[in-house]
Amino acid sequence: MTYYVDIWLRGDETAHTSRIPGITREPASWTDDDVRAMLEGMLLEMHRLKFPNDEEHPVALRGLSWIVNPYDEGGVVVAIEVTLGAAIAGPFDIDQKTLEGMVSRVLNQARGPATTTVH
Repeated sequence: MTYYVDIWLRGDETAHTSRIPGITREPASWTDDDVRAMLEGMLLEMHRLKFPNDEEHPVALRGLSWIVNPYDEGGVVVAIEVTLGAAIAGPFDIDQKTLEGMVSRVLNQARGPATTTVH
């Protein structure tokens, strides 16, 4: 399968469309690993557009705003926003609440275990 993400970088008036690599299943069969690959792929594509000559860096799934919305022509889209800009991927043929739950789990796992330490 080929999935696409539309990216708007801050300070750039042009939207860019990129392919999200690494997802081979249909959305209805996605696992949390597929959702993680989608989110990481969206962020990596944003970074590649902003810094085309930079080497690839690890992705931390923290500090992003996100939403899963219905798409007018069917399915849902995932929108994220970070300081660098915004990205919308999809549409994906998957139940909105199911995908929201998967995104929540993936982002909660990225935060790590809860602690009582105050920094």
